Order: sequence, then C-alpha cells, then structure tokens
Amino acid sequence: MSLADKLAQERRARLAAERLLEQKQAELSVANRKLGRHALALTRRIGETQAEVANVRVENERVKSDLTVAHAKIEVAERRLWHSIQTIQDGFAFFDADTRLIAANPAYLSVFEGLDEVGPGISYMRILDILTEEGIVDTGETPADDWRATMRDRWLSANPAPTVIRLWNGQYVKLIDQRGPGGDVVSLALNITATVRYEAELRAARARAEAANRAKSAFLANMSHEIRTPMNGIVGTAELLAETALDEEQRLYVNTIRNSGEALLVIINDVLDYSKIEAEKLVLHRDVFDLERCIHEVAMLLQPAVRAKGLTMLVDYDLFLPTCFIGDPGRVRQVLTNLVGNAVKFTAQGHVLIRVTGVPDAGTRRCSVHVAIEDTGIGIAPGKIDHIFGEFNQVEDARNRQFEGTGLGLAISRRLIRLMGGTVWADSEEGRGSCFGFRVTLPIAEGPQPVPPVLEGRLRHVMVVDDLAVNCAILDKQLRRLGARVTACRSGAEALGRADGSVDLVLCDHHLPDMDGPELAQALRQRGLQVPFVLLSSSPGALHADPARHLIQGVLQKPIPRAELFARLASLGAAVLDRPGAEGAQMPDAVGAQAGEGLRAMRVLAAEDNRTNRMVLGKMVKDLDIELRFAGNGQEAVEAYAEFRPDLIFMDISMPKMDGKQATGEIRRLEAGTGRHVPIVALTAHAVAGDADGILAAGLDHYLTKPLHKALIHEMIAAHRPDGVRRLRHESPNPLVPDPEPR
Repeated sequence: MSLADKLAQERRARLAAERLLEQKQAELSVANRKLGRHALALTRRIGETQAEVANVRVENERVKSDLTVAHAKIEVAERRLWHSIQTIQDGFAFFDADTRLIAANPAYLSVFEGLDEVGPGISYMRILDILTEEGIVDTGETPADDWRATMRDRWLSANPAPTVIRLWNGQYVKLIDQRGPGGDVVSLALNITATVRYEAELRAARARAEAANRAKSAFLANMSHEIRTPMNGIVGTAELLAETALDEEQRLYVNTIRNSGEALLVIINDVLDYSKIEAEKLVLHRDVFDLERCIHEVAMLLQPAVRAKGLTMLVDYDLFLPTCFIGDPGRVRQVLTNLVGNAVKFTAQGHVLIRVTGVPDAGTRRCSVHVAIEDTGIGIAPGKIDHIFGEFNQVEDARNRQFEGTGLGLAISRRLIRLMGGTVWADSEEGRGSCFGFRVTLPIAEGPQPVPPVLEGRLRHVMVVDDLAVNCAILDKQLRRLGARVTACRSGAEALGRADGSVDLVLCDHHLPDMDGPELAQALRQRGLQVPFVLLSSSPGALHADPARHLIQGVLQKPIPRAELFARLASLGAAVLDRPGAEGAQMPDAVGAQAGEGLRAMRVLAAEDNRTNRMVLGKMVKDLDIELRFAGNGQEAVEAYAEFRPDLIFMDISMPKMDGKQATGEIRRLEAGTGRHVPIVALTAHAVAGDADGILAAGLDHYLTKPLHKALIHEMIAAHRPDGVRRLRHESPNPLVPDPEPR
C-alpha cells in the first residue's frame, strides 16, 4: 500500500474517531443533565424528609409528654380508686384467670385475720378450704365438702349467681362475683347482717300481724255469730208475733222490736263489710245470676217498709235487655239493697222507681248495664252529694236527724261497684227527690234470655188504669214496644168513660182515688164489657176477702216482674182469640186444692241445735203444706237423712257433736253413686269473708245468714219443691199469680 493510501486511511480513521468522540460527549452531556436533574429532585426530597423527620421528632416528644401526663393521671386515679376501695366497709378483691388473688382490700382480708397465707397469689379454691378448715364459715347442716363443691361450681360458672354465706360470728355476707372477658374476676363481699336481721324482724312482725288479723277475724266471726244467734230469735219471733191478733199498742211494740233488730243487723253488716274492704280481704265471686230477679228480690224484701209508708215500688226493666249475667250476685244485691233501702228510708210519700237500661254488645258478649233508683224523697243539696259517699258521713240537717244509720252504706256501695269496674253516681234536687245509680259492664251468660211475646193480632188494645203517672208511663212504653195500642187512665171514672168494645185487656191498679180495682171490674161488667181484667197490687192477699174477686182474671204483684208480665199477656192474648169475653177465672187456692189431690207433702229436714231457732223456723213454715222434721245436731241429721229421705235440708253450721259441714260431707258420701242430690241450705250466724266459700265448698248448695226471714225461707222451699208432691198452700199453681199473702 502506498503512503498516500495509508495516510488517507488514517485520516478516515481519525475522522471516525472524532465523530464517535463527539457522539459520546453529546451522550455524556445528556447524562450529566439528567443526573443534575435527579440530584436536584433528590436534594429536595431529602430536605422534605428531613423536615418530616423533624416534625415527627417534635410530635414524638409531644406524645411522650402526653403519655407521661396520662400515666401520671392513671396512677393518681388508680391510687385514689384503691384508697377508696380500701376505705369501704364491704370486701373487694381481684382474681386473675387462674383464680389467684391479685389484690384485696382490708375489709375482705379482715375475715382471715391472723392467717398470713391469705394474700396476693392465693387461689380461690384454697380460700374455700381455709373458710371451712378454720371454721370461719357456718355451713349449718351442710357437710363442708358439699359446701365447697357447691361454691366451686358456682365460681367456675360463666356468670356466678349471688349467694349468701353465714360467718361464725352470726354475720351474713352476700358474695357478688363478676367475670371479665379475659377470665379475671371482681369479687364483692357485702355485709348484709343488718338487712337480714331487719327482714327477720319484718317476718316476725308480719307473723304477729297475721296472728292479730286472724284473731280479729275470729273475733268478728264469733261476734257476728253470738249476736246473730239471739237476733234470729228476736227478729224471727217478732215477725211471727206481728202476724197474730194484736191490738194497736201491742203491734207498735212488736214492730219496734223487729225494726230495731233489723236496724242493728244492718249496722253489724256495714261494719263487717267495711272492715273487709279496708283490709282488702273482700273478693268478688263470679257466678251466673239473674239481674232482674235480684232486683225483684230486693224490692220484695223492702216491700213491708214500702207498704207501711204508703209508697209504691216500681221496676222498669228494659224489655229487650238480657237478664242473665256473670258476676257476684250477692254483692250486686247488697248494692241494690243499700241504694233502694236509702230511697225508701228518705221518701215519705210518692214512689221509688228502679230503672234498668243497657247496651248489649253481641260481638264481645258483654253488656253495659245502667241501674238508676229514683225517689220522691227529701232530696240532697248539690254541695253535699259528694259528702254522703264518704265513710260514716250523713247529710246533717233538721230533716235528716230522724233517720239513723252508720253512714257506711253508700261508701260500701261505691267501693263494691269500683271493684266490679263500674261507677256510682247521684243526682238530687233538695225537696224534690234523688236519683242514685251505678254503671257496670257485665258478661252476658250463655243460654236463653227472656223473649218478649208477640201480641200483634191478639192484644191490640190495652187499657192501663193507675193514678200514678210514672207507672202508667212504664206500662205504656212496654206495651207499645210489644205492638199494642194503649189507653192510659188516671181514675176509675176516666176508665169507665173511655172503655169500649175495642179494649182487649184492662190492667188496673188495686187502689184508685175514686174506687178500687174490683169495683171498676164490676162496673165494667155491669156495662156489658166482658173484657179480661188483671189487677196490679202490692198486697194481693187482700183480694181474697173481696166479693168481686171472681171478676178478676189475674193478679200481678207490684213491682211486676217482666217474665210474669210476658206470660200473663201471652196467656190472656190466647184467651182473647180462643174464648173472647171469658170471665170468672178460677182463683189460685181452688186450683191448688185440686192439683194437690193424691200427692204426698214435701219433706223438709232442719238441723238446728238451738231451741229458739227451731221454734222460729217451725212457726215460719207452719202455713206451708210440708212435712217438717228437726235434728238436734249433725249426727242426727245424717241419721234422719237415711230414714226420712228429705226433699230439702236446712243445715245449721255450728252444732255440737258434728257440725253442719261435717254432716253435709257425710250426706254427700251416702249419696255417692246413687244419683241422688238433696239440696242443702246453710243456716249460719257467721257473716265474715270466707265463710260462704268454706260452706259452699263443703258441699252445701245455698247460704242464708241469720236472722232468718220468712219470705226467704218460703222462697227457698218453693224453689226446691220437687215434682210429685203437693203444692205449698201459699204457692200459686199459676206462676203468673203471686202468693196471696205478702212476702
């Protein structure tokens, strides 16, 4: 190769090297620029990091300071808490999850005084051993091993139940242990010695109070019995004596004895009932009862007082209201007796009206019953109405001083109605009369209820003759609701003037201002009006001495029971269609004589140890066609039952040798399996809470308290007269005609 070629080749190589160098220098420059930028970013990042580190250091210092302060506060709080735990009188201890003691206050450790073993680190199980081994705990009759096992099982449970232990010195400690989430336990030992002793004192005081209450109840029962037993002789004999031939002065003395005795019994009953209510011992009993019958029983019971004062007693029971309800008939009757009795007491002339309305709910089978007792008495000033419902309160004025009483009747009535869930109300105008009443919601009893008769086409036109406007209004309303047209007359002359051939029935009061009912019946017959004639009378017995009685087709005793009115209207309606113009219906006693031919007399056994009571009961039933036998004690009653086979038994409760309850039990035992069940009526002088329940639970069917009343005895006998025996002489064969003698 020539020199020129070599030089040319070297020049090309040098140029290539130069170009490569320039290229590398350019790349190096780019790399340096990138490195510079990264170094700058790194520098900034380092600076930021240093700033953050500085901030963190500051924050750490602040947190460390706060933690130091918090720890200090916690230490102070723990120290204060522990000092507080140490100062409390009750024991306090901590146990870890392994049942070892962490710490305990002096009150907890004081039980183990002198036992150095009991301290932090001891197990709970060892503590139980020490309690029994050292005799610290009194386990009573429980063996120590059994006691420890029970306490161990309790401790190991998830939620230990509180328990009470007794220490050797008679102190009582209640242990309350709470297990935490980690298994550690906080234990609290409360000294409840004072509480236990106080509860023991309370139990002893309660036992003394109950004993005193039992003694009081026994005293009241004994007092009731001791008073009622002689009062039965006094009141019963006076009632019998009043029916004999007496002159005016003698009758005054007899009535004074009877009225005073009955007034004393009212006071006794009020005081006993009020004491039961105050002690919250009075309990209402649910039973099926006939409200209308209760009302008429009360009306008949008060009828002698009504007749003696020349008043008229009326009952207006809504025709379409049920009569059978579920409640406490005895207490309902007591409220009615109080309210109606007050109305009679404070009414000198006019009438007393018992009005019953209600709103039945077919869906709930309940009925809101409203009972109102209206009178035409002395009335009460508006400002004193609330006063008379208070205990022992009466309206005090010159007119009221003649009326005696405890002032408890209205207070007791209001409390009884409140126990039934009802309310009592009163409305009065001084000098013009009062209206007392109550509202109560009662369940309607299952079974049939009285159904009003259908009179359309039979009794189209009824004439009502009564000088008392309110009675005319009641009968007018009832008859119109039954579909009859009513002509109301206030006197006999007005009835004679308005009577015509369209009248299908005459309902006439016994005593009218211008003539009596039989005289009006005779005058109508003389005018050729052959219309059925029904007499409304408070004293139907007086009709038997009237020569015109054969003109009367029936007698309804006032106040008129709704069922009797229904039946009388239905029977007379049929007579109008079948035998128009019929007159001269046969009187009850004649029919009764025929009905009784060839039948035996009803057998009644009376178990009574008191001679006076036997005499009184015998005299009360002497007019009845019954065969009466007496037994002197319960044992004789059981023997007489087997031999005499009575239809009804009156059983005295308190008798020697065998009391009435035991005798009833023996009789029921003899009846077992025979299908026979003789009604047994308790006669007792006891009248405090629980007596009725105990007597009826012994197998007796009914319950009468002494003194006995003739009307109630007759009613009880009539109610249980079986088929196949002669009718009672005073009992009407037609249930529509009441007894000829006043009940």
